[in-house]
Amino acid sequence: MNAGLVGVGKFVPSHIVTNEDLEKRMDTSDEWIRTMTGIEERRIAADDMDTSHMAYEAAQNAIKDAGVNPEEIGLILVATVTPDRPFPTVSTMLQEQLGTKNAAAMDISAACAGFMYGLVTAKQFVESGSYDYVLVVGVEKLSKITDWEDRNTAVLFGDGAGAAVVGKVSEGRGILSFELGADGTGGKHLYQDEYLVMNGREVFKFAVRQMGESALNVVEKAGLTTDDIDYLIPHQANIRIMEASRERLGLPVEKMSKTIHKYGNTSAASIPISLVDDLAEGKIKEGDVIVFVGFGAGLTWGALCIRWGK
Repeated sequence: MNAGLVGVGKFVPSHIVTNEDLEKRMDTSDEWIRTMTGIEERRIAADDMDTSHMAYEAAQNAIKDAGVNPEEIGLILVATVTPDRPFPTVSTMLQEQLGTKNAAAMDISAACAGFMYGLVTAKQFVESGSYDYVLVVGVEKLSKITDWEDRNTAVLFGDGAGAAVVGKVSEGRGILSFELGADGTGGKHLYQDEYLVMNGREVFKFAVRQMGESALNVVEKAGLTTDDIDYLIPHQANIRIMEASRERLGLPVEKMSKTIHKYGNTSAASIPISLVDDLAEGKIKEGDVIVFVGFGAGLTWGALCIRWGK
């Protein structure tokens, strides 16, 4: 029995904040932001749109795409570091709103690696036969923990949600291998007090090394080589980090997902949002081998090798 993604969905707020908009608020420039990060604009949720709202929209879309009844969902996992409030969890709010009355629910706090942690957790429950379907949502409203006076972090982040329904898929399809990891000694480089605080230089060095290593590791664990990779979806944090991962795998530019220019860094939501866009644009086909890889505060990281299809 193999577990795979049988339905996906996304939601992003309609309000767009461009680099030019930020130029008016702080000492920065469109050219610097584009060159250093690859970001051109980001979506920012309105004050009355919280994390659970975005999660609900993405989850609804994923359930519809999977073609399953909400009552068939056995577990809801929401990866977020920006819940509406400490409790009740976003996952339990979704359980009520979606009509998934038979589902257990819990949130996962692994920052930008959260969606990978959620998929790996879902895989265990599906492949053990505990649940037929698990809903995994990556969602963040980072705008509410961003210091808009700090030009080093304010230019980076955006809001949004992505979701996947994990269920049984045919032999040879689905999640082939994974790697999860953490290094608590690096927690001091990326954390939240009132606002998000980041040592950009240290996080950059960690991410460039870890993303490439983890991507290679999951390909090897799957019994494949880098020549077998059809597509790479890295966490959309910084174009230079993403390019380093692509080059480490020896992939051409067209085999790497790039949505950072549209959405910025949406943390746990970035990989599922990118996946939905790439599928819609025909960049992923049945049977393709895809690598997801990301890193986050903690420090945490995760990677998966997936053969796409049901």
